[in-house]
Amino acid sequence: MDPGRAAFESGHRRPAEGLDLAGGRPTDQPGAGRGNRGPGADEWCQRGQAGRRPLLFVGYGVSAPERGWDDFKGVDVKGKILVVLVNDPDFEGTLPDGAGGDFGGKAMTYYGRWTYKYEEAARRGAAGVMVVHETGPASYGWATVKNSNTNTMFDIVRAEPAKSHVPFESWIQLGLAEHLFRDSGLNFAEAKAAARRKDFKPIALKSSLSASLTAKSEQIRTYNIAARVRGRTHPDENIVYSAHYDHLGIGEPDANGDRIFNGAVDNSTGVSLMIEMARAFAKGPKPQRSVLFLAVGAEEKGLLGSEYYASNPLYPLSKTVAVLNTDSMGIAGAARDFSMAGLTKLELVDLLVAEGAGQGRTFTPDAYPQSGGFYRSDHFSFAKRGVPAISFKSGRNLLEGGIAAGEKWGAEYQANRYHQPDDEWNPDWRYDGMIADGTLLYRVGSTLANSRQWPNWSADAEFRAARDATASERR
Repeated sequence: MDPGRAAFESGHRRPAEGLDLAGGRPTDQPGAGRGNRGPGADEWCQRGQAGRRPLLFVGYGVSAPERGWDDFKGVDVKGKILVVLVNDPDFEGTLPDGAGGDFGGKAMTYYGRWTYKYEEAARRGAAGVMVVHETGPASYGWATVKNSNTNTMFDIVRAEPAKSHVPFESWIQLGLAEHLFRDSGLNFAEAKAAARRKDFKPIALKSSLSASLTAKSEQIRTYNIAARVRGRTHPDENIVYSAHYDHLGIGEPDANGDRIFNGAVDNSTGVSLMIEMARAFAKGPKPQRSVLFLAVGAEEKGLLGSEYYASNPLYPLSKTVAVLNTDSMGIAGAARDFSMAGLTKLELVDLLVAEGAGQGRTFTPDAYPQSGGFYRSDHFSFAKRGVPAISFKSGRNLLEGGIAAGEKWGAEYQANRYHQPDDEWNPDWRYDGMIADGTLLYRVGSTLANSRQWPNWSADAEFRAARDATASERR
């Protein structure tokens, strides 16, 4: 096998020094250092800086030509701070007159992710973004936003960071948003309803914002680790198996005094399965196409390892056939079914379903697509660049105990072990489920590696255009 590794780096801490929202709510800013005035810390989470800038409400901040949707309507947003809604227009359901449904229903699309909203604003030259938080559409409470944005922040070192980030990225609570709209003579609920229609146009608010922040910036280094079985006839075409090897490290002690976040399920299970894939391909007949095994770092810091690879690939993404990601595999026993994160439509799933049928197993769609799980695993760094990619999920309909047993195991893990020190190896683990999952994923990869198939996205998928743009490079 061909070994390799790639370093990527950087980390930031951004404590606020001053914030002033003209037309907003003037309250003391805790910890502001110089007694500045601005929204309270319980209403605002931010990073970056901006001079005095006007605020512009752009609805959901979406530009989706394949869905006939454009929230910007040609308005120049350069130098403005955009106020945007979280999720996408379909989350709230159809309007009384039947309008809606352009985004496939309640399941979140890429356009609903806050990361997309920052990226779209950056592409258009905006000065900043204020995402309006609501627990339902976000799928998590304000505490999650606050805790995720008020400590050390990380990103990869980018050649052109302005293409991915606006200078000022922030979230505000619903109450503050409603206050801003009232000060502009507007009703927030009515503006939100208007944003769910295709004919929505951006609305200028009678408020402006300036922010002054300091940042201690430093670079740290970690690694992606790669190995490849070189194809015998089409070595320039690659099937990728990926898994993240990092976890949360050492944190505050739990009730038992344990400070080590082992990450046994999340994600030593996914890494071990990927290693066994590599062993099987290395020992078996040499495939026609190459197979790349990619252990990525810093997933828990925002998919940074996979983002770095996808930004600086060892092998062209245009000739990357597919990505099969394994993250948190099932150790409760063999299952009658299997799944994947999200409901995005692509031909890769059709192949997975066909191979699963050979095992007597069925595909169960993600039960909670509105939470945006598709956009929270390492495969997404490839998907948003057009590469067909999925994050495989073990089934919950267990051979022993059925759905009830599978759901019980999942609930117990989520409550007591997920991202906690108790996510550690247990001698009661069952490996027959992982063996079945590994066999299925090996067969999918082997089929792709020994064929001329180029699976694509569905015609209405948000990543189809990016893939089609490189079609001439594939034969």
